[in-house]
Amino acid sequence: MKISISGLELEEGKVKYDDDVFAGLVEKFQPSKQSPYYFELMHDDFQDTDAIAIARDKILDLLILDIEKLENRLSRADNPDESALLQKCLKLLESEKPVCDLPISETERSILTTLNPLSFKPTVVLDSLSVHINELCNQVLEKSGMMFFYTAGKKEVRAWLVKKGSDAITCAARIHSDLARGFIKAELVSFDDLMKSHSFQDAHSKGLTKLVDKDFPVPEKTILEIRFNV
Repeated sequence: MKISISGLELEEGKVKYDDDVFAGLVEKFQPSKQSPYYFELMHDDFQDTDAIAIARDKILDLLILDIEKLENRLSRADNPDESALLQKCLKLLESEKPVCDLPISETERSILTTLNPLSFKPTVVLDSLSVHINELCNQVLEKSGMMFFYTAGKKEVRAWLVKKGSDAITCAARIHSDLARGFIKAELVSFDDLMKSHSFQDAHSKGLTKLVDKDFPVPEKTILEIRFNV
């Protein structure tokens, strides 16, 4: 995930996410390969990033761009629903809050997705300029509605980022397209239950794992194994 940072005392570049679940799995399995999750921080690049983290005293630098864009669109809008939505967005922006904070319907979401105001991206506004990087990442994850699931074993422990509520086949596709194409079942276990077991197989034998279909929503902090046939 790419995060635009503005007005914060942070350097650009990739940063490893300090993940207690990942660390616990690495300690348990001692894998040959470790694949933690890395966020990428980019200075003031509002356009080409997935989320925005901005100091409160810099917020107008972002919002003024959206105000100009939406006012221009409003002057040309001939759809009453779109006009009403634009007016709601502008009222929020003028109160110095990002568009992503506006409660909207699915229809309104599709309109805003087309218009693509910058602050429709998950936008975290920070009072402290010296925020800790992991706290920043946690706030961005929460605002984005994202979560991690994991694959773990002696060969590799890896963290995977997906939307909260993603189903098993979406998680399978995140790992590899072949797993989704040949999906049969997913077997999953919670981090806490796996840590109480010697291995995934031991958790299975204790009845701690769950076999689910492709549409099952995967909880946070879940370790996943995909059964597939291609």
